[in-house]
Amino acid sequence: MAETAPVYNASEPSGGNPLLVNVNSQYAGVEFNYTYLIFCGFIVWLIIPGIGLLYGGLARRKSGLSLLFQSFLVAAITTFQWIFWGYSLAFSRTGNAFIGDLSNFGLRNVSAAPSVGSAVIPEIVFCLYELVFCTCTVMIVVGGGFERGRILPSLIFGFFWATIVYCPIANWTWNPNGWLYQLPSLDFAGGGPVHISSGWAALAYAMILGKRTEHGETVRKGKPHNTTLVFLGTVLIQYAPSRLDYSHTHH
Repeated sequence: MAETAPVYNASEPSGGNPLLVNVNSQYAGVEFNYTYLIFCGFIVWLIIPGIGLLYGGLARRKSGLSLLFQSFLVAAITTFQWIFWGYSLAFSRTGNAFIGDLSNFGLRNVSAAPSVGSAVIPEIVFCLYELVFCTCTVMIVVGGGFERGRILPSLIFGFFWATIVYCPIANWTWNPNGWLYQLPSLDFAGGGPVHISSGWAALAYAMILGKRTEHGETVRKGKPHNTTLVFLGTVLIQYAPSRLDYSHTHH
């Protein structure tokens, strides 16, 4: 480990010009931290197809493919939201106790500087890792529309839900400016911003959409059309959180 952790320099919010200086030199000796975090990011990403496989296996055969397809579309729209303004609303350094500002709009200046979450993790790596958390959370919420709604409206809903609900809660909990962070509150592997918010939102989403399409005896007596997909999806979902004990200990 390095003797001293890198220090954020507000005069160079991006961490320096990589064409002129070695921006990685400040992390000499602590490479394991962000290398492992990148690895965890890809592991957590497996939750996305995992949820799609789980939902697809639980659904009727005619809905299985659309639910799996939906999981990847949610990943695409959430990635756009996160790059567009999501990361800035959740983790900008100059926001207030309730929500960030747009100082990192479009990932402006999100590069090699020490992240807001940990001084030994570059901000771009931290941004990637938090992106997959946001994506998984939105996917859980959209799952509330299981055989109840169409894909396009769910993508629009997911974009605005991430903006209005997830980003402020993430700011409260994980941003040093956040009011929950300053209490301080104890968040275990995303239990608040991820699980509680998505669970209640999915319940509300399902209640608003109403009963499943073609509800009746065929639905009540129906069984998952593919238990293998259910098992595979469950394994992917459960394996990824086993990597998360490390995930937010840096907050």
